[in-house]
Amino acid sequence: MKLALSEGTVFFGQPFGALREARGEVVFNTGMVGYVETLTDPSYRGQILVTTYPLQGNYGVPEGPFESSRIQIQALIVHKHCLGPSHHASQRSLGAWLKSQGIPAIESVDTRSLTRHLQKHGTTIGELLFEEHEKVTSSSQGDRGGASENINMSSVVELVAAKEVTHYPGGELKILVVDTGTKDNIVRCLQTLGATVIRAPWNHRWETYLNQVDGLMLTNGPGNPAHLSGLIERLRATLQYAIPVFGICLGHQLLALAAGGTTYKLKYGHRSHNQPVVDVTTQQAYLTSQNHSYVVDPTRLASEWETWFVNLNDGSNEGIRHKSKPFRSVQFHPESAAGPHDTRFLFEDFLTMAAQYRLTRARVA
Repeated sequence: MKLALSEGTVFFGQPFGALREARGEVVFNTGMVGYVETLTDPSYRGQILVTTYPLQGNYGVPEGPFESSRIQIQALIVHKHCLGPSHHASQRSLGAWLKSQGIPAIESVDTRSLTRHLQKHGTTIGELLFEEHEKVTSSSQGDRGGASENINMSSVVELVAAKEVTHYPGGELKILVVDTGTKDNIVRCLQTLGATVIRAPWNHRWETYLNQVDGLMLTNGPGNPAHLSGLIERLRATLQYAIPVFGICLGHQLLALAAGGTTYKLKYGHRSHNQPVVDVTTQQAYLTSQNHSYVVDPTRLASEWETWFVNLNDGSNEGIRHKSKPFRSVQFHPESAAGPHDTRFLFEDFLTMAAQYRLTRARVA
């Protein structure tokens, strides 16, 4: 098979997943581990993923838990696929898992050269295609799995968000999660810290739950945040209240847009487990897990907002917060699945604000 980029460059490889073609935005991730969590991250929907670490599948695929109920990527590009699982929790190989879910993949690709190409020219649309002799073979085997899925990135959030409201039992504190492609570990982190979670689709009337909860969380997801103009307007109206708000990744961008800011697309994004950020107030640095193409331009924010975190590699914005109200957000993933746990404390800080809000509301009542 071959990966054909939109400007004409072609990379060749050998298939090991489902025998089908694919189309999507070609991006790369530099993480050395965590392919199970990465592949099930809803933020990757519509993308062909290139892994820079040369070995993938070397510890197989466990039963779970994952970050969603399915593999989200369009296709996987690796240098070497390890055939046999080598971990006690493994249930199957990476190739078998991909094949079972109809996700194509190729190996024996010069992923170092491909990554350098993407760094130089930026992320681009690509197609994973059969060569002429492979079309005959795949057709005769009846294992092609159908035509390539064409994702409309302007409405991709509709594909990854939950279809109905789900309740997750926990403690007294109640957190409303607006689902735009929420990673499951965000919910697990909140539950572990003793919170009950109400997870509502972004296009549901989630505002009806605001008088029942102690905090509002905006989460990750795929695509351009500017495409969600209706949700942004609803968030802007919600900011008229004092309920604590915490945004992650796409949720960070949505909060910034609701606060009057703007976003722009990076040349090739941040996708790794070792992105360094610094808290501009304390000058404390942290390692973070990230997966995004778009970032916030903080210069357009209203005066009552301030920058919270900054990326130490390229100086891009990694977090904002309101100067007087309990509204804050980060571009990186504090739930860190997969990745470092440096910033897990942000969940604790958010729940502390939620507890204070709960007490204040009780006094007023």
